[in-house]
Amino acid sequence: MKKLVSILAIGAMIASCGEKKEEKKDGFEMNRTKKEVKAETTTEGVPVDMDNDGVGPFEDVTFSEEIDTELAAAGEAKFSAICTACHMAEQRMIGPALKGVYERRSPAWVMNMIANPDGMLKEDPIAKALLKEYNNAIMLNQNLSEDETKAVAEYLRTL
Repeated sequence: MKKLVSILAIGAMIASCGEKKEEKKDGFEMNRTKKEVKAETTTEGVPVDMDNDGVGPFEDVTFSEEIDTELAAAGEAKFSAICTACHMAEQRMIGPALKGVYERRSPAWVMNMIANPDGMLKEDPIAKALLKEYNNAIMLNQNLSEDETKAVAEYLRTL
């Protein structure tokens, strides 16, 4: 009887040492590999338009040659507080990357978009095209004052 139990135990061990089969589970699987994100320098489907000032209080805006560092610092603080949820300097997010924005848009257009996104999204063709390109993610009106808008616009020059 002992021999029979020993033989059965040895047989069970040999049978369990065979090929390992993985169970395939149904449901959600998450892969946490990091993907490389390329910096966006231009918006693909929206044309560059330096002549459009947009819709709002700012018209024919020109910047001085030198950046006002104090104003830019105030703009950076405001940008960090309210804009970084949707915008980064060199990476497309919910909204476009803002580095080099003044190579694609006039200063007045940028300032009107900051100060008057509601009006811009209703009437400006470039704002409408950007809205479509960014999956109808509406830029919320942050109700910035004229000085705050100028500060953020000055900060964008430093990117």
